[in-house]
Amino acid sequence: MATLTQVKPNITLEQFLEYPETKPYNEYINGKIEQKPMPQGQHSVLQSRLCSVINEVALTNKVAYALPELKCTFAGVSIVPDISVFTWERIPKNEQGKIANRFQTYPDWVIEILSPEQSANKVIRKILFCLEQGTQLGWLIDSEDESIMILKSNQFPEIKSNEDNLTVLGDLQEKLALSAQQIFSWLSL
Repeated sequence: MATLTQVKPNITLEQFLEYPETKPYNEYINGKIEQKPMPQGQHSVLQSRLCSVINEVALTNKVAYALPELKCTFAGVSIVPDISVFTWERIPKNEQGKIANRFQTYPDWVIEILSPEQSANKVIRKILFCLEQGTQLGWLIDSEDESIMILKSNQFPEIKSNEDNLTVLGDLQEKLALSAQQIFSWLSL
């Protein structure tokens, strides 16, 4: 299947940040602008439900915040993970103490949901880059084979499926129990 991602010529990060926002979102990686694929039905369901489930536990306990499609600019890139989770103390704030509009740091937990036209290796490279910058945990959700790849810095990736328990961000581990089967059950109506 042909990839629909458009790659535009080299520009600087500063130039990219001056461009107007687009839908689907553009990302700036390795000096190029790359367009993310437009989310489809299963992607949207997994993204919205996962944000809700994480935030139900994380916000109540002021542990973390899961944000969908948030532009994160750090270490010379500007990416838009499907879900960015920030620990409570690392949520960027403005001078008034409100959540910032611009997040110029890496997420603590990055979650990507593989779209049919996306390259898995390209998405994995993006997660690995985040881990190199300080991200604690990465997930790559593949709804086609109903598996979730768990990535951590300096550790071999794990592939979880069925009733396998999933690793979640540190302080959420005791309060947020998820399995691959539970997540993919959200796709059945």
